[in-house]
Order: sequence, then C-alpha cells, then structure tokens
Amino acid sequence: MLSAIIILILSFAALVWSADKFVYGASGFAKNLGISPMIIGLTIVAMGSSAPEIMVSANAALAGATDTSVGNAIGSNITNILLVLGITTLVRPLIVSSSTLYREMPILLGFTLIAWWILHDNYLSFNEGIFLTASFFGFIGFLIFLAKSSNGEPDALLAESQEEIPSDLPTPVALGWVIFGLILLPLSSHFLVESAVTIATYFGISELVIGLTIIALGTSLPELAASVSGVLKGEDDLAIGNVIGSNIFNILAVLGVGALINPSAIDPQAATRDTMVMIGATLALLFMAMSFTKTRRINRFEGGLLVAGFVAYQIILFI
Repeated sequence: MLSAIIILILSFAALVWSADKFVYGASGFAKNLGISPMIIGLTIVAMGSSAPEIMVSANAALAGATDTSVGNAIGSNITNILLVLGITTLVRPLIVSSSTLYREMPILLGFTLIAWWILHDNYLSFNEGIFLTASFFGFIGFLIFLAKSSNGEPDALLAESQEEIPSDLPTPVALGWVIFGLILLPLSSHFLVESAVTIATYFGISELVIGLTIIALGTSLPELAASVSGVLKGEDDLAIGNVIGSNIFNILAVLGVGALINPSAIDPQAATRDTMVMIGATLALLFMAMSFTKTRRINRFEGGLLVAGFVAYQIILFI
C-alpha cells in the first residue's frame, strides 16, 4: 500500500510536469511554423490545463474503469469551483469585469446541464462521446471566432494564453519536448490510474469515488496554482477564466474521451448525487460572479462558503 501511495504522488507530479512541457514544446513548434499566436493560445495552451484529466480519463477507460473516468471529470469541476476558486477568493476577493467571462459562465452552465442529461440514464454511450467531442471542437471554433471578431479589444484570457507561448524556442528543442510529453503523459497517467485503483480496492472505495476525490484533487492542482498566481498579480478575470475554461473542457473532452474508448454503464450515484453537486456549484459561481450591481465581486465570505461546500461534499462521499 505504501508503494502504491508513493507511485500515486510521483505519477501526479510527472503528469502535471509533462503536460506543461508538452504544451511548451507544442506551442513553440506551432509558432515556428508560423501559426497565429491567437490560434495557439486558444487551442494548445488553453487545452494544456486539461491535458492531465484527458490522459487520466483515457487510461481509466482503457483499463475498463469508466467510473473513474467519469468521476475525474465531475470531481475536477467540483474541485475547481468549490476548492480552487474558494481558496483563491480567500487569498483576495475577485472582481469580475471581463465581458468574455460574462458570456462564458452561462455557456458553462449549459454544458453542465448537458452532462447531467447524458449521465442521467446511468450509461455513457459511444454516440454521446461523439457528440461531446464534436461540441469540444465546436467550442474551440467559437472561441476563435470571438477572438477574430473582437475588433482589437483587449481580452485578458487571450492575452494570458499568448504570454505562455515561447518566442525563441528552437524547433529541434520544441520537438524534443513534444515527443517527451507524448511519452511521459500516457505513462504517468497509466501508473496514476493503477495506483489509485489499488488504493481504492484496499480501502473499499468505489472507482467513482476515487475519481471524484484523489484523482480530481491531484489533476486540479495546476488550476489552483494558476488561479492563485493570477489573483496575486491582480488578474482576477484570468483566475476565474482559468476555472471556467477548464471545466468546459472537462465536460466535453474528458467525458467524451471516456465514452469513445469504453462506452459502458456507470455508477448511478454519478447522476443522482455528483452531477447535482456540480450543477449546484456552477449555479453558485454564476450567482456570485454575475451580480446585478455595478461591481461584480466574489468576496471572502462567499469564498469561505465555497470551501465549506467542498469539505461537506468530501464528508458526504465517505459517510
């Protein structure tokens, strides 16, 4: 058991690090090919934060643990809102001012409701995987359209994603990081899933719960770091936007990958308990951020409520 825990921790570290290096190399290589920084920012960089969840979902599905895949997607979204944004707001209250966020939060709610509809029959089908994957690429196209039609208006989310694109990375080095990431990402996610299943079996925890807790928390660490870093730099919209974008990608790409690889029946608790919590957390974020007053702010008290909600949810899972 101790070895499984050590492997789990090392796998998390390797997964997050390799995802970062893969995005670094891929975005540098794309820039060297002459691809627009806007396109790179809205595709490679934007998807980078969800790369760990996608790889874990794929490996869990390949191992026949679809519940772990589903739990990873739902649990990451719950963790992102309740814990990541909760802690971020406790560090400093968040001011919501970007029109992009104002538009994308209702979109997140819409996709969250779609996720419930897909899971409510306790079966994740191949056709649903196709629908989710198609919606994922459609959403990326929508973001590119919005960026191109913004008439040069500054957008904090796009600016941040472009800042992460290396400007002078030699092509051979960039390709080296891409190949390295393509090797280490699936390898680390494979060991992560194996060790997580071992721990779940030892303690008598369901595959769904292990995905909702340990794996979801571990794969949400990059969002926590990015959000806290953003708010400390006064980039409030980036802190919230990082979570919104990640949650949309989790629903469309992470659930979609699991459905395409291993369509199967899922634990009924996913729809009757966990998706309901995800919807509730999303609604809470929507109401907190989209105030009817002139200044839209998520304060420390509301951040404390989000963290308390996360703690309460963890307790419910293990009762």
